[in-house]
Amino acid sequence: MDTYGTLNEVLVRLFRDIMDIEQQAIITQEFNNITNNDMHVIEAIGVGEPKNMSAIARELSVTVGTLTIAMNSLVKKGYVTRQRGEEDRRVVYISLSDKGKQAYDHHAIFHREMIAGVIDGLGEDEVEVLIKALTKLNKWFRSL
Repeated sequence: MDTYGTLNEVLVRLFRDIMDIEQQAIITQEFNNITNNDMHVIEAIGVGEPKNMSAIARELSVTVGTLTIAMNSLVKKGYVTRQRGEEDRRVVYISLSDKGKQAYDHHAIFHREMIAGVIDGLGEDEVEVLIKALTKLNKWFRSL
């Protein structure tokens, strides 16, 4: 198979498999009422300081309106809390509940294991080439 065919097959399978495998790995009995999309919203909220909706939407490259739909669902399921700003009551700050933090940690473990599996057996120079190639791929997708 030529370079184009090989890369096309690998990338198409990789993207499809990542979504499927991540779904199976992170949506467990304990977290059976959330989707991959929910988990990525939880990841974007993070465990640090509360964030406003605009910051989270920007991080996820979605509109605030789209994020609001996901946020309503996550609040209802008990993963996220909303709090109005004290200085400006129009601003709503989002943070993870205890249940949301547990889901965040669960997702982070999957990502650590994924990265460890990818770089296992690679030399330092191979890891650098992999990072360079994936960074270039990411820049290409973000430019679309």
